[in-house]
Amino acid sequence: MRPKQYNRLMKCFPENTLQQLEFDKVKELLSSFCRNEYAKNKAQDLRIHTRKEYISLELQQTNEYKILLQAGLYFPNDFPLNISKELKLLGIPGASLSGDQFLLIRRLAENTANIFRWMDAERRDTYPGLAQVLDQLYYEKTIREMIDEILDETGAVKDNASEELSKIRMSLYRKRNELRRVFDRIVSKLNKQGYLADIEESFMNGRRVLAVFAEQKRMVKGVLHAESDSRRTSFIEPEETTELNNQLFSLENEEAKELYRILRQLTQQLSIYAPILKSYYEVSGEFDFIRAKARLAEDMGGQFPLLTDKAHVKLIQAYHPLLLLYNRKVNKPTIPVSVNLDANNRILVISGPNAGGKTVTLKTVGLLQLMLQSGLLVPVSADSEMGIFKQLMIHIGDTQSLEFELSTYSSHLKHMKYFIENANGKTLFFIDELGSGSDPNLGGAFAEVILEELAVKHSFGIVTTHYLNLKVMANKVKGVINGAMLFDEKNLLPLYQLQVGKPGSSYTFSIAERIGLDKRLIQRARKLVDENHFQLDKLLNSTEQDLQKIEKEKKQLQQLMHENEKLKKEMQQVLSREVHKQETEKLKLQNKVAEDKLQYLRDMERKLKALVVEWRRTEDKDSVVKMMQALLFGQKEKMQAERQQKKLNEKFDEVGGDVQVGNKVKMKQNRQVGIVKEIRGKKAILQVGIVPITVALKDLVVVKEKEL
Repeated sequence: MRPKQYNRLMKCFPENTLQQLEFDKVKELLSSFCRNEYAKNKAQDLRIHTRKEYISLELQQTNEYKILLQAGLYFPNDFPLNISKELKLLGIPGASLSGDQFLLIRRLAENTANIFRWMDAERRDTYPGLAQVLDQLYYEKTIREMIDEILDETGAVKDNASEELSKIRMSLYRKRNELRRVFDRIVSKLNKQGYLADIEESFMNGRRVLAVFAEQKRMVKGVLHAESDSRRTSFIEPEETTELNNQLFSLENEEAKELYRILRQLTQQLSIYAPILKSYYEVSGEFDFIRAKARLAEDMGGQFPLLTDKAHVKLIQAYHPLLLLYNRKVNKPTIPVSVNLDANNRILVISGPNAGGKTVTLKTVGLLQLMLQSGLLVPVSADSEMGIFKQLMIHIGDTQSLEFELSTYSSHLKHMKYFIENANGKTLFFIDELGSGSDPNLGGAFAEVILEELAVKHSFGIVTTHYLNLKVMANKVKGVINGAMLFDEKNLLPLYQLQVGKPGSSYTFSIAERIGLDKRLIQRARKLVDENHFQLDKLLNSTEQDLQKIEKEKKQLQQLMHENEKLKKEMQQVLSREVHKQETEKLKLQNKVAEDKLQYLRDMERKLKALVVEWRRTEDKDSVVKMMQALLFGQKEKMQAERQQKKLNEKFDEVGGDVQVGNKVKMKQNRQVGIVKEIRGKKAILQVGIVPITVALKDLVVVKEKEL
């Protein structure tokens, strides 16, 4: 288990920072995935840390468990119960646990055994983060053995738990059998006499009694214990069984005392293991908490970004987790945002129209930073890089205080005073509508001064504004850059996309024109606005629309390039397949020729061996020599004929059909090709070279030259 005293926490200002960034809602979601009380408490008390080692381990453990979930692998942590009370009692001298409570402790020990068994050497190497939860912990099998020696699987004390208990239970068994026999005899007798009601017998105060009709109760000797509500039935303990019941009652008391003694003794024996059992309980809770974080990450697409031990924000395709989950429920798309704040560009000034996503972007970055530093995976691209900040300050919305009679602007300035006095290079701040709540010119001037001061202190942050002077100063002050939320002027719709590097227009007059406001009023308003101010906003408007067109064309060009590259690869694959096919056919042909030659040589070898045997055996050597000559030279002629046939096959195709004058024909016997000059009955005169030859029609095949 990791030491907790070294984990330093992030400082947040104001006190309700976590509520403003909706971190409390993330904690509620996390808590809903927890199964045991220990994990739920950890989720509700989720802290934001500043030590890289701690944060990195938390993220690694969550990521490893997420991999387990995605692979469908089972992790044996099945102990959802809260037994902190039982563990506390176990450590108190003189306390005694019940059988059911011991079963809970046994179940905890068994759960731990399963975890240790699962976490073998191979898995410790594969999941080093999860393995660290078991660091400096060992499994003590004696705990289960001690409980199993005394209790059965239902939590009842076994007969052989002690010699005394064994004797008492044997006596109880005999007395109960004796009582049953006596009682059955009495019931049978009184039933015949018609004294007993339908239920015949019952139990009162732990003693066996007869159910006697009220009018017959004086006929049965014994102790009257009770009567039914209708007073028709009396419950009587027969005098024959009174002594037996007394003896049975005494034995049961002895059994109860012995059971208490045994359980108390077991409690004392196990008390030395109270600390390790507490560790087992915490381990079970830790794994359940890690599982809950992994489930939450699965739900919102959480990833493990690169973690650096410096002030740095590089979010790629980042989503606001709560907005993402909400939009998924209502079937709406969520548009991600990408933000990069580094040593050169520390402060981002976002401008643009109202309801364009400026505040959502600001809250997205803030919430993801809180989540990361609390050990939660965040919904960003895995290529993102996130640093560690020691302070987080935020100022969002109307913060006027009725209690201290502060106006909105006074409250705003009070917050800015705290920012300036406490900000440093490890501070991440967020200011929504910097300078708002006052005269635009005076508020804008103060906003500019505040922004410059925060830049001088090397703080990191995001500021949203409508002030033109802040847009102008952003690219002039070192470390401050502009950003704009894009807007579709044609359809009057925000695009919720952040474009870094250029300021954005407020689209004040464009929106007024599009909604059909009287042009005369718009013109009067324009005259009241400083011309330079109006022209600059108009220029920003025009520039932003041009940039959107360029970006659209750029995407189309990239798409075309991607398609061309895809076609090129496909063509290369086709060519490669064709070349491979040709090479394969060539190899097949070569293999066929080689096989034919090999077969020919095998046949010749076999025949020559036969001739050698014949040579040795016969006296007629001449006949063997003739056979050998015929074999060798006949085979040679056959090969020549086959070669000639091959050449003809390469040059001519057989057409077939009736032989006509002028046809090119091939003689079947010698495979010579000639031209038919004349047909006389069943014969044809061919011109082969310069020699005319007469051949039967049945021995000719019509051919034509192959096209090259």
